[in-house]
Amino acid sequence: MRHYETTYILRPNLGEEKFTEIIERTNAIIEGDNGSVIDIDRWGMKKLAYEIKKETQGYYICMNYAAPGSTIQEMERIFRIDDNVLRYLTIKLDKGKEIDQTGVEQEKEKIAAIAAAKAAEAEELAKQDEEGENSDNKADAKAEDNSEEKAVSEEKDTPKQEQQDDSAE
Repeated sequence: MRHYETTYILRPNLGEEKFTEIIERTNAIIEGDNGSVIDIDRWGMKKLAYEIKKETQGYYICMNYAAPGSTIQEMERIFRIDDNVLRYLTIKLDKGKEIDQTGVEQEKEKIAAIAAAKAAEAEELAKQDEEGENSDNKADAKAEDNSEEKAVSEEKDTPKQEQQDDSAE
């Protein structure tokens, strides 16, 4: 089996249920041909670079999987027939390299590790933002105190300057 990536664009007005149905149907084709889905990445609604079938937006889906070549032909045949699919593109990853079940499992583990790292990074950023808000509040309060002190000290300085100006005359 070879490692492939298929990205396809669906009509935007279908709704979440229809998107899920099309994804499941595509998975069934792959798994029915003894293939294995490694990852499904829903990119969501995006603006198209140009109008396709009178649509300016599309719902993007990217799939990584391992399957025999005949699976690709069947999947693309169904994409051509289905009016809900605006565009599709399948590329072969790792040219000349066969992938077996252990390779599929390794790919799944890599993707899971990347997703976990991204989640941890997002959690850390959220924590930093939260701490930043607290320190901003403290900084604002400190700046407010400093501005009050400065205003008080300026008031004290002003009469002295006026007295000096009066004595100079």
